Amino acid sequence: MSLTIPGTKLAQFGVIGLGVMGQNLALNIADHGRSVAVWNLEPEWVSRFVSANESRAIVGNADLAQFVQSLERPRRMLMMIKAGDPVDEMLERIAPLLSPGDILIDGGNSFFKDTQRREAAMRARGLNFFGMGVSGGEEGARNGPSLMPGGDESAYEHVKSTLESIAAKTSSGPCVTYVGADGAGHFVKMVHNGIEYGDMQLIAEAYDLLRHALGLSAPEIAEVFAAWNRGPLASYLIEISAGILTAIDPETHQPLVDVILDKAGQKGTGKWTAQIALDLGIPIPTISAAIDARALSSMKDERVVASAQYGRTAARCTGDRDALISSIGDALYASKICSYAQGMSLIAAGAREWNWKISLREIARIWKGGCIIRALLLDPIMQAFEQQPGLDNLLLDRGFQAKISAALPAWRSVVSQSILLGIPAPAFSASLAYFDAYTAARLPQNLTQAQRDFFGAHTYQRTDRPEAGFVHSDWNALIPRSSR
Repeated sequence: MSLTIPGTKLAQFGVIGLGVMGQNLALNIADHGRSVAVWNLEPEWVSRFVSANESRAIVGNADLAQFVQSLERPRRMLMMIKAGDPVDEMLERIAPLLSPGDILIDGGNSFFKDTQRREAAMRARGLNFFGMGVSGGEEGARNGPSLMPGGDESAYEHVKSTLESIAAKTSSGPCVTYVGADGAGHFVKMVHNGIEYGDMQLIAEAYDLLRHALGLSAPEIAEVFAAWNRGPLASYLIEISAGILTAIDPETHQPLVDVILDKAGQKGTGKWTAQIALDLGIPIPTISAAIDARALSSMKDERVVASAQYGRTAARCTGDRDALISSIGDALYASKICSYAQGMSLIAAGAREWNWKISLREIARIWKGGCIIRALLLDPIMQAFEQQPGLDNLLLDRGFQAKISAALPAWRSVVSQSILLGIPAPAFSASLAYFDAYTAARLPQNLTQAQRDFFGAHTYQRTDRPEAGFVHSDWNALIPRSSR
């Protein structure tokens, strides 16, 4: 059954999947002057959506073939369906109905290697396939998300104007850019989510320190976060955290955050980020600490038993309250810089590995609005890569060097205090360790290499003759008999 409006022209854009994200993106597209064809596996969803939006140029189709025929060519279609097998099933179903040059965009959180495989398969059939990261949640989808499309660059020109029209806008322009070929868009979205994990954990640790080291109430911490949101720490996540801490539970009349079970979930993009970082040899300790923290939080029953067994109670800080609040803010800011530095280094490594021409300056720019990790910090990040496009690490930027140097004493003090008080701060600690290791001219891995060569003849390089390459020593012959 067709739900098309008689006499209407072919639609300019198509949306497959009418979950909340699909509906909101379809409405966003329609609000920006494009006619939109929609299709969903359940026809009643299509009927309900079209009926609720009769005033908009939205064309509903209960049949997939009719949906395809309702679109002008080259057909431009955005799929907002569950990642994984459903995407492959939809591609197999719709590909025979399409014509060479048509464009399919996967806007779900697909694994980038799946996107690479699908792009190659669709290209072989003469079709253009894009993997596009979409960040901003339901509100962003409706009012302006951050978009990270990856696919054929020439085909991008056919969707560029639509994507720019619906994306969030900042002083630096629309929050969308052509990211790179095949899986580049979904790769960047994956890393975005990894940074998001790190950022959320860092904020949670700041909350934990304020709550348990200083004994502040949820409303008092809300005031601290609100103040931070008026300075360099300003970000979407700080803003919503301040709001969350003011919400009152209608049942207990207590702060709602205090009655929420401390078990955090995860959907997999953080795990993918950590796995790929290991594959590429890029350290991301802040992000990894955040993933581990969520896993530990899920062990609630065991933690309760262990807490009782060890008699764990966090001690209170006896120092100056305002000074500690300021120090926690400084530690949070410096740690966030390290988290972004790790993420940007991973994106650069992915670009080298898969020959993507990714502009880190552009990535910082499109993350300034719409997305979950939007923050004032992205302005100096964008400027750093603008001034030095080949910058190896944000920590090497002179501007960030000054910011971290200023925050370093407070940062060390906060990590030390957390350890002494028994308040876990794994992401703060991991960020500081990352900084200390990255800025150390010499690390103890000379001993590690010696150990590896001793038990496995894995070889090592000499500091005095690096040109000699890798060498092996007979350690048993070199170690004095008296030391054995």
